[in-house]
Amino acid sequence: MLGKIKDSAAYISRFLEGEKYRIGIILGTGLGELGKSIEIKHTIPYAGIPHFPVSTVQGHKGNLLIGKFGGKNVIAMQGRFHFYEGYPMQEVTFPIRVLHELGVKYLFVSNAAGGVNTQFLVGDLMIITDHINLFPEHPLRGKNIDELGPRFPGMTDAYSPRIIRLAEECGKKLGIPLQHGVYAGLQGPSFETPAEYNWIRVIGGDAVGMSTVPEIIVARHMGMECFGMSVITNSTASPELIKTNHTEVQDIGNTAQPRMTALFREIIAELKES
Repeated sequence: MLGKIKDSAAYISRFLEGEKYRIGIILGTGLGELGKSIEIKHTIPYAGIPHFPVSTVQGHKGNLLIGKFGGKNVIAMQGRFHFYEGYPMQEVTFPIRVLHELGVKYLFVSNAAGGVNTQFLVGDLMIITDHINLFPEHPLRGKNIDELGPRFPGMTDAYSPRIIRLAEECGKKLGIPLQHGVYAGLQGPSFETPAEYNWIRVIGGDAVGMSTVPEIIVARHMGMECFGMSVITNSTASPELIKTNHTEVQDIGNTAQPRMTALFREIIAELKES
């Protein structure tokens, strides 16, 4: 795997033009258009990057964007990869390994998620404070590569308390209300049943989705500092509000886009890099 990581990074690095890129962003379902707010220097299709998988999900454009956002150099993934697409976990998380090889130290992840907490409303933005890994395969399963990280990485602070505090301050400054909660990651691709929503609530989840958790685990394995945010796409306040489909998820993600874009921009602009 190390050889493939280095091959991909070598291909991408020539587009960095010798500059340092410490911030990576993953734009999830319905949020890919946030990329329009990035001052783009280069757009690299995933299909052109050696060893990169190709996104097959509607709403995931499948480009790596290199440019500036919030006044800082960023590399943004306009579309991600999912376990339900048939990719093994090592391929789902492969781009995170490549970002780290390129020098990225801070990973910002966004997603669309179903609201499990009955206090959440459709369109709310939720800061992810922790996660529950319900995927059937672990992204670190198999022989550990010591050059990438330890065999048994801790997940106590999977989501950076420092960046969460900064996000709260930025939210107040911009007048953007923010929820906080635990994200439960399931494999999909079917949406959850009412009974599954109730189960997730019982075990401590506030929102549920089909991504993010593997990416964060791999990022923390390599010592990256992470921040995650969900757009709540449906409510469990009553059973009929649970119903949703992929088009609705994209539409709600698009309506939340201006708020998430403004917030991410402010956080990144204010982020003190070590």
